[in-house]
Amino acid sequence: MNFFIVATLIFIVAVLMTMVGKGGGNFYVVILAMAAVPMHQAAATGQFILFSASVAAMVIFSRNKTVSWKLALVIGIFTALSALAGGYSSHLFSNFALKLIFAVMLIIAGAIMLLPPADRSGARPLKQHWGTLTLHCADQAYHVNLWLAVPVTIVTGFASGMVGVSGGSFLVPLMVLACGVPMHTAVGTASTLIAATACMGFIGHAAQGDFNPSWAIPLAFITILGGIIGGKFALQAKPRHLKQLFAYTNWLAAGIMFFNAFHYQGTFTG
Repeated sequence: MNFFIVATLIFIVAVLMTMVGKGGGNFYVVILAMAAVPMHQAAATGQFILFSASVAAMVIFSRNKTVSWKLALVIGIFTALSALAGGYSSHLFSNFALKLIFAVMLIIAGAIMLLPPADRSGARPLKQHWGTLTLHCADQAYHVNLWLAVPVTIVTGFASGMVGVSGGSFLVPLMVLACGVPMHTAVGTASTLIAATACMGFIGHAAQGDFNPSWAIPLAFITILGGIIGGKFALQAKPRHLKQLFAYTNWLAAGIMFFNAFHYQGTFTG
């Protein structure tokens, strides 16, 4: 797979995944792995270009006031620190183990994305208590259960940093399903969290010497363009059908990664 094909696929992923706040790091790693990039370098490159696209999208969403900075700060601190630990700890696992972990994460992410959002139209206001964060968006209040959100973000950040993905597949459903955050706000806030996670995960990988700028830097410019376009589309699109499509493509990517892992392990080659 040559650079032009890789760049084209990554641009398409950057546009589509930015629209639903998933980042696209999972697909970036799959594409790079299929291009015979070593898994540790693929994870580092995936984090670097993911950070670039997320920052571009974050600027678009922020200008349109669809980023909850308070929620991003609370959840983002835990996500970024755990992603740093995950990226640095990646060398404790082999290429084969990382690919299997990555494939399982894709399957779980796909299942979560198919869950319907909770109907909170008739919900009664919750009383403020310790461990609950109340936020406001478009004159509506929504409540974040930190006892649930913090542990989930720590686990998600660590696993995401380890295999080079964003964690957006988990963070968006968490904000929409568990916290009642409007979809556009969840997507906009996720772009901020993804940028933080990707940055810290990349630093962890780079500290281990996995950064290869010859592909990472040109691909970063491509994903920035994709992030800008995807962010603008997201503000006008209804992502329900796209979420279903991305769930199915997650499972397809998981199947490809399973095959890739066992193929290079020798299971399918005899």
